[in-house]
Amino acid sequence: MEEKPSRGAALLPLLRLLWLLPRSWAVPAAYTPVWRDDLQNHTFRHTVFCQEGTPSIGLSESYDEDLLFSFDFSKNTRVPRLPDFADWAQDQSDAPAIAFDKQFCEIMVQQLDPVLDGQIPVSRGFPVPEVFTLKPLEFGKPNTLVCFVSNLFPPMLTVSWEHNSEPVEGVGPTFVSAVDGLSFQAFSYLNFTPEHSDVFSCMATHEIDRYTAIAYWVPHNALPSDLLENVLCGVAFGLGVLGIIVGTVLTVYFGWPCSGD
Repeated sequence: MEEKPSRGAALLPLLRLLWLLPRSWAVPAAYTPVWRDDLQNHTFRHTVFCQEGTPSIGLSESYDEDLLFSFDFSKNTRVPRLPDFADWAQDQSDAPAIAFDKQFCEIMVQQLDPVLDGQIPVSRGFPVPEVFTLKPLEFGKPNTLVCFVSNLFPPMLTVSWEHNSEPVEGVGPTFVSAVDGLSFQAFSYLNFTPEHSDVFSCMATHEIDRYTAIAYWVPHNALPSDLLENVLCGVAFGLGVLGIIVGTVLTVYFGWPCSGD
């Protein structure tokens, strides 16, 4: 009697498709002829992911690992990471393809999750946040704090901000994007006007294990290292010239009695 294939074996082909889905729109780097070594290869990546968690589905588009757009499925619109990309985000020509990817991804999760539950890793490392300003720091002038979260898998996280130990309200959405190797990174932005007494903290919580990593930002007036080196070099040069002048004057001064004998 022929043995009937198990449900898990029947779903293995779908599993392969699931792993290929995030790479389906990736444009590989083109071959660069030797005689055109001055040209650089670039990669545009369109990634759709879905999961049993928050966010349940996501779409990101990146260029050379730099996030350009995410997708708001509740409004069916692209969200640019930076204001400069706003005009490009209006393109809706691929809306049917995005709708297909969404439906396909959700079906895959529904079919595979019961079969593979507990058989694949659910977490890889802890999220690592970093905070920095989008523009050079100038007190009293509007700026933006960026919380960059790396080492993220799966992409289940919430990002919150505090200012001087008080929660910050009205923070924009968190942008999640895929990077090479099927890992993820996230960006959160906070508009602010810096003051000398500011202490900001970005808290990234990995929803799957409730681990929270915190990164702090405080203003500082330290000179950039290259400027500091130039200043020290200028001071040393000035002291050297001053030493030569003083030495010459002393030599001439103490030489007068000798010339008079």
